[in-house]
Amino acid sequence: MKKSRQLAALLMAAAVAAASLQGCAKSSGDNADTQATSAQADQTKESASDNAPADQAEAMADDKGKEDGDPGELNIYTWAEYVPQDIIDRFEEETGIRVNYTNFEANEEMLAKLETSGGGEYDIIIASDYIIKIAADEGLVKEIDKEKVPNFANIDPIFQNFFYDPENTLTVPYGPGIPLIVYDPSVVTAEITGYDSLWDSSLQDSLALMDSERVVMGMTLKTMGESFNTEDLDVIRAAGDKLMELAPNVRVLSQNQTQDFLLSGEVSAAFLFTSQVVLALSQNPDLQVVYPKEGLGFGVDAAFIPSQAPNSDNAHAFLNFILDGEVGAQISQQTYYLCPNKASYEFLPEEFQKSLIISTDDVPNGEFIQDVGPEATELHEELWTEFKAALE
Repeated sequence: MKKSRQLAALLMAAAVAAASLQGCAKSSGDNADTQATSAQADQTKESASDNAPADQAEAMADDKGKEDGDPGELNIYTWAEYVPQDIIDRFEEETGIRVNYTNFEANEEMLAKLETSGGGEYDIIIASDYIIKIAADEGLVKEIDKEKVPNFANIDPIFQNFFYDPENTLTVPYGPGIPLIVYDPSVVTAEITGYDSLWDSSLQDSLALMDSERVVMGMTLKTMGESFNTEDLDVIRAAGDKLMELAPNVRVLSQNQTQDFLLSGEVSAAFLFTSQVVLALSQNPDLQVVYPKEGLGFGVDAAFIPSQAPNSDNAHAFLNFILDGEVGAQISQQTYYLCPNKASYEFLPEEFQKSLIISTDDVPNGEFIQDVGPEATELHEELWTEFKAALE
């Protein structure tokens, strides 16, 4: 792989407020390496059922902690630095709860860990919509006790009732976004109007893409007039063939801080999560943003409580904390995603809202990445592995 790709791999540990669509995502979608089969899901549900006494043990542990005057811990699992450190510090200061922060690089990595633990080990997980749906279907997501989260009412309804939580009982939206194309007009000679423009030969060895399987495969499917979520295996194979044709143009494949390669001039065009687009434009306002003619993607990273969370009460306290209007505004201004908290709007500077490039008006026009079933998922994984090998 080119040196830049090796650098990109090193940068994967760095934070980005994120993706993608998937965020956008951060991807608003990531790799689909470990998605469970239906048989695995059944086994996981049985395991979760067998762990039912853990709820009683958790309650006893919580009671003991309260008797000891120790507010206990909160175990957060998400992308690196996705929850700003000042937010964590403030939560610890106000509640006395100690926060343990662990990060993953891909949604599928998170799901595999959650399945292995039977829905335990972590108290709060922030991940992308489609992977939350899989976890919920496997019985690994706990229903939120809204009496413990009075600020739940602050959620803007435009970010509710989505496919992964249609009854609004399992999640709190955290980072909604739309991935877009950004390029340097002083270098790019081709006309960039959509995803298909990225295949132009003038962009050879000058393109940066997010390292997000379903997002990039979805982009390719869109150039063919197809849905992100087609389950037609022949269509997916054809998309894989077309994606291989893009390989000569790709210089960087990175999930985090991908905008830095555009800002440094190492690449001349990039497909970025919402937060990365905003950060790029803040440093170089001469960059051009493209709303792809083939259609927008849309994704929501959301917070949920695992089914066997060891510190459920503390998890509820954290959800209520981030849904405070002022706190929500502070988070959005550091993650650079749409703010899903209507109580935060009065605290958001007008300049910040304009800097986001997208607005809630774009939400109805975006297509979610969703679970496409085991066969299509396995094929996506296979084709993505081949594509990444071609970049080496």
